[in-house]
Amino acid sequence: MSTERLRASDAEREQVAQVLRAAMAEGRLTLTEGEERLTAVYAATYREELTPLVADLPGGGWHALRETPEAKAGARRHARGRFGFAAVLAGVLVGLWLLTGAGFFWPLIPLFFIGLFALRGGCGRHAGYRGAAPPWAAHRSR
Repeated sequence: MSTERLRASDAEREQVAQVLRAAMAEGRLTLTEGEERLTAVYAATYREELTPLVADLPGGGWHALRETPEAKAGARRHARGRFGFAAVLAGVLVGLWLLTGAGFFWPLIPLFFIGLFALRGGCGRHAGYRGAAPPWAAHRSR
């Protein structure tokens, strides 16, 4: 078993800081508690120093990142792009159908799946972090 400790990156510290700011905005932490934890976040050297700072928040506080204005704006941008892509692809398929003069409206089949893709949210890698633990928690050393 390795005792190797992994160093925290600036991006990981910033994610935890965002969680703490969101918790302060929700009223889950007082201004004093939040500032103390933010100081500890930016002073943290190792990943395991970050986890206890959000451990007492519901879901580790990570759900709050989805509720930030930045995350909501990102989700809207992603949805617009997804629906725009689906509309262009639908136009190309219908255009090909018109050019081929086929009797059966064959674009209906791919349009069904394109519609599912657009409505479901694409591949799901948008609008911030979705899980209940930090993204780097799965990469613990063994």
